Formats: sequence, C-alpha cells, structure tokens
Amino acid sequence: MRPGYDESPLNPVPAVVWALVLPMIACEAVFGLGQLGLAGGGGPGAGLAMRQVAAERTAYIPEMMLQLWQMRVLIWDQSWRILSYPFVHLSLTHAIFVIVFCLALGNLVASQFRAWAVAALFFGSAIGGALVYTLVAGLLPQFRFQPLIGGYPAVYGLVGAFTFLLWTRLGQENANRMRAFTLIGMLLAFQLVFGILFQDGSKTWIAEIAGFATGFLMSFVLIPGGVARVMRQIRQR
Repeated sequence: MRPGYDESPLNPVPAVVWALVLPMIACEAVFGLGQLGLAGGGGPGAGLAMRQVAAERTAYIPEMMLQLWQMRVLIWDQSWRILSYPFVHLSLTHAIFVIVFCLALGNLVASQFRAWAVAALFFGSAIGGALVYTLVAGLLPQFRFQPLIGGYPAVYGLVGAFTFLLWTRLGQENANRMRAFTLIGMLLAFQLVFGILFQDGSKTWIAEIAGFATGFLMSFVLIPGGVARVMRQIRQR
C-alpha cells in the first residue's frame, strides 16, 4: 500500500474528549437496556423511569442552591450537581446532539489546548453557566427557572473556546474579528426559532450563553502561554 493511503479518513479523537463523552454514552446505554427490559427490573417503561430518576439525582436546581445560599449552608451531596448535570439528558436525541457537538468541538479545541485545559473548559463552562443561571433566577424570583439537565452549557463553552481560536487567527490576519462569532450567532438564531415554534418557555438558554462567555474568557488564560501574556498586559497597564 502506498504511503498515506493506510491513514484513517477520520481524525482520532483525543482521550480527554472521550473521557468527557463516555459517561454520557454509558448513561444512554443503560437507559436503552432498561427500555429493552434488560436492566432496571425489566418492566414496561423501565428505561424512562431510570432516566427520570437519574435526572432527578443529577440535575442542577437553581432554587435549591439559592435556598442553601440564604441559609449559609453547604451540603456536599447536593453541591456536586453543578458538575453532574452535563452527563444526563432528557432524551436520546438530546444526548446525541450534545455528544456529537462535544466530539466535534472537543477535537478542534484539543488541537490547540492541553488535555487538562479542555477538561477545565468543559467543567468551567458548566459551572459558570449554572452560577449565572442561579444569579438571574435570584434576581427574577417571579419567574420559574427549570433545572439544568444535559451538557449544552458545557458544549457552548467549547464553542466559546473555538470562537476564541478563530478570533485570534483573524486578528493575526488583520481580518474582521467579528466573523469569529458567526457560529454562536447561528446557534442562537436556531435556538430562538426553536423556542418560538415550540414555545416551551425554557430559560436554560441563559446558562448556555453564560457557558459560551465562560469558555471564551477562560481561553485567554488556558491557551498555551496565555497566563504569561495576560500578566504581561497587566504589567504594561
């Protein structure tokens, strides 16, 4: 076989990205086995019941966190929800979209960021999205804010990191840097149309936008050499 013809047509996905998506895949596999009667007791709707129980135990509930904050209490067996909610989803379709986006964007981001930085972007964006979501819920108590379930805020953080890479490259080319925000603009437009058509009243888009902003801002520090660059700019000011 001639050189180069034995290469895989698909880019290998870095291990850190697989480490992030495998828990999501494992959850869906268990729910699927339950639906087939091979797990969870084997009764009718076992898969749906297992998904509901998992979502209830892992979802991030802003009202709960606001109550804990008001009481000045930290309950560890509830606080970890801020890290667990990205891995359980409301449906198989929901999970597939998150997994596909995470694999694609994670692969692109991992080409420029170290493995630990990719993990930091994922979890940092999930945390940042949840905290901003909680803050808005506290400022607007007259509205109902749904629990956060699924990995979209974390995925939007990877979109933020990818946008940062485009923004940096366009700056080096002296091109219009605003073009870097085309992807997030398209995603938000799609989400707006989806919300209008289905009118579900969900406000989780707040966490997703906050996740994007968190991923974009974290990239300034997490990119190789980023800390030194930031410190140099601070000293110059």
